[in-house]
Amino acid sequence: MIKGRRKELYDYQKEDLEKVFKKIVESPPHYNIVYQLPTGGGKTVIFSELTRRYIEQFQKRVLILTHRIELSEQTSKMLSDFGVNNMVINAKVKHLPENDTHQAYVAMVETLNNRLKYDEWELKNIGLVIIDEAHYNSFRKLFQYFEDSMILGVTATPLSSNIKLPMHEVYNELIVGSNISNLIEKGYLSKATIYSYEVGLGTLTIGINGDYTVKSSEELYSSDKMQNKLIYAYNEIAKGKKTLIFNNGIGTSRAVYHTFREAGINIKHLDSKMGKNERKEVLEWFRNTPDAVLTSVGILTTGFDEPTIEVIIMNRATRSLTLYFQMIGRGSRVLPNKSTFEVIDMGNNSLRFGQWSAEIDWYKIFRSPQYFLENLISDAEIEKRFIYKVPRIIKEKFPNSETIDFDIKKAHKEVIAQRLKTSAILEMSMENHFEIITDNADTFEHALDLMNILEDEIGDRIRRYSYCLVNTTKNYRDWVEEEYKKKLKRKLMLSY
Repeated sequence: MIKGRRKELYDYQKEDLEKVFKKIVESPPHYNIVYQLPTGGGKTVIFSELTRRYIEQFQKRVLILTHRIELSEQTSKMLSDFGVNNMVINAKVKHLPENDTHQAYVAMVETLNNRLKYDEWELKNIGLVIIDEAHYNSFRKLFQYFEDSMILGVTATPLSSNIKLPMHEVYNELIVGSNISNLIEKGYLSKATIYSYEVGLGTLTIGINGDYTVKSSEELYSSDKMQNKLIYAYNEIAKGKKTLIFNNGIGTSRAVYHTFREAGINIKHLDSKMGKNERKEVLEWFRNTPDAVLTSVGILTTGFDEPTIEVIIMNRATRSLTLYFQMIGRGSRVLPNKSTFEVIDMGNNSLRFGQWSAEIDWYKIFRSPQYFLENLISDAEIEKRFIYKVPRIIKEKFPNSETIDFDIKKAHKEVIAQRLKTSAILEMSMENHFEIITDNADTFEHALDLMNILEDEIGDRIRRYSYCLVNTTKNYRDWVEEEYKKKLKRKLMLSY
């Protein structure tokens, strides 16, 4: 291992450092490099040692750019741990000190851009510019001020946040570090077990940034149906475990907070509009509370490190590969008594992007991002492939029934073979539901409660029925489901 002043690098970090530094030394001027390493792999540690070594060899300064003040402060501390004399350029810094002796600067993009643009600042002798979270495009506006410097982008996902501004346009080469499965195998990252809960995303709309809009996400995920599904998932997988929930809107996160509070669960809410001291208090509570649940919006996807997290809940859908890896990565830190963690996926995300630890061809994504995005599996295709499994907590409500399953495809084959109308499939299914409910309910009120508990299972049967008909619309499917419930309710009422 390489020893810094107070920090040490693991073997894989040493190998990656050697690759990147060798490329910097051998490359011509103005050659820009992007280095990829998974979330939790220690990118800040690596580029801090690289900074120290670069300054020592080239006698030039290094500038590190971040997009959040918390990241700037963390980076500055890490540089200091490696013995690099550095300065954070924040909103309070109006002028650089005379006879400036700092070896490195850490700055937020907007702050530095304003200083260079309006105050006629000049950062002298900058040989290397390191960009943390390089997939963001806000950094590009600063490139014009450092045309004589080499640029090193660092990211877990070399896929631009703006498809119209691909990374290969500004970076000459990609260097890929150790992958997730390798880091898990060597004990540097925890292994994730992902539990996917089917969610119909037909009501979501895609915004100009290519991801689902906050408005449409709020409408779906703040609904009683989704809140109940979330509680079911939590109780089945995460109950009593330290859990971090990601949402796509403040309204949804607050709804989650109230839903969990009413269920007696120890939970707090966190978003970017809260004051710094309040955020600090919430995070301190989360760190020190074993069964804590923290529901959040965006703010904890980067620059947040809490190894004691046991469960990640993605209570949102996203079309951003970067965000997918960032969310899950927050639970991947290892501890002496923690080598695994759980992920509850409430947005079909793992079906869209694949398993978190699966091998990815980052070179192909870097060179052909448009091809990757255009070939993402559609939400409609995800729904077709999804295999609904009745949660254990629901099965327990039906102790007198061996199974709650019903094979719609098999029923369809029987109906076709007998040359009956396809509506006969629904009649067979309804008879099955009727038997399941009446076998376990003593009263009509109890029967209605059980029917409501089976809402997702009923919806899944109707969805599979619609696939048998090939060409159906969502409106038709909603109508069929509504009629199905009415008839089942009437049938139950008559039996009691």
